[in-house]
Amino acid sequence: MSDRYAVIGHPIGHTKSPLIHGMFAKASGQDLVYTAIEGRPGLFAEDAAAFRAAGGRGLNVTAPFKLDAFAYATERSARASLAGAVNALKFDGERVLAENFDGVGLTRDVVRNLDCAMQGKRVLVLGAGGAARGALLPFLEQRPAELVIVNRTVAKALALAQELVGQGPVRACGYQELEGQRFDLVFNATSASLRGELPPVPATVFVPHGLAYELAYGKGLTPFLRMAQQTGVRRLADGVGMLVEQAAEAFAWWRGVRPATQPVIERLAVPLA
Repeated sequence: MSDRYAVIGHPIGHTKSPLIHGMFAKASGQDLVYTAIEGRPGLFAEDAAAFRAAGGRGLNVTAPFKLDAFAYATERSARASLAGAVNALKFDGERVLAENFDGVGLTRDVVRNLDCAMQGKRVLVLGAGGAARGALLPFLEQRPAELVIVNRTVAKALALAQELVGQGPVRACGYQELEGQRFDLVFNATSASLRGELPPVPATVFVPHGLAYELAYGKGLTPFLRMAQQTGVRRLADGVGMLVEQAAEAFAWWRGVRPATQPVIERLAVPLA
């Protein structure tokens, strides 16, 4: 019988995970079945337990259940603990192991796929929610010259930066304090693009030789990317590479085999125009 894996979220109809993991399994010769579960808000533990009881080996976790998955786990990685959120679970008897591969997937996409080194660069992260939290430790491991977190609620960004004291050159501020500052890499980890809106970032933060990265995927040229393009930024990217790379990390964690990602990224990519 094939090993069973799934992604759980609400709503889940838009998910690309079954396609991604299906391509990974076929390419790597792994015998598994990967499905999507429409989770029930407030009942994550019951839904996860039912999947385990039916023979499930692991789960990918997407919105709005990443905090529920954190609480459900019995053991959490350092990345998951810092993020305070979980996007992958592995079931081993009574143990529920938890990971957060969002940040490591994003970093791998930037450094390897986009060939954009972070070492010695000034990095700006817009937002201090779950998406940002998962990225910060992997970013600092790349040894940037400075990592700045900006958020509408400045206290939230300051608290997050405080958690990272000793991990690297990180600080936090409000959007109004960005005037006059310029960054080599700018990441939009806010939810603004999901609503077709622009975060209140000044256009002056971008540099033409830099990278503007939209964590949302499949949205084309979002207001954030359009602003970057209009200021002369030539390197634009959305989150499709992050999506595929974090999936590959989970697949390798579960199966012990790391699949090739480029064919899947090419299959899912949407032109940024």
